[in-house]
Amino acid sequence: MKMLWIAMAAGTICFADQKIKLEDMPAAVQAAVKEQSKGATIKGFSKEVEHGKTSYEAEMTVNGHAKDVSFDAAGKVVSVEEETSIDTIPAPTRDAIQKAVGTGKLQKVETVTENGKTFYEAAIKTGAKSQEVKFDAAGKTVK
Repeated sequence: MKMLWIAMAAGTICFADQKIKLEDMPAAVQAAVKEQSKGATIKGFSKEVEHGKTSYEAEMTVNGHAKDVSFDAAGKVVSVEEETSIDTIPAPTRDAIQKAVGTGKLQKVETVTENGKTFYEAAIKTGAKSQEVKFDAAGKTVK
């Protein structure tokens, strides 16, 4: 299990990330995973505790690309991260990502949906430095 402790003025926050099996998840999450993973190859599952809230993630491969789906304890989809081609994203976002890449190398692009909002995340490597940048469909930076 990975643990990351962050000390803040208001207290200490613990992020725990633990590899688990499907049968270790609540029944509602198992059902949601089965629904969301139709036609996919499952790579693994994890359980994360952040700010006292537990979420579950299913890592899978769909049509040759990575897709991660996170669920709350009731089985509701919280977020979806799906690898995509830069050619398939909106032109303003594509332009913003290409500008951010500069002389570096674009490693991957993902479409991310969280809380009903969609944005695009790019992993960029410049020399030994790696970074992730996030933009909305209009090419504006997402915090």
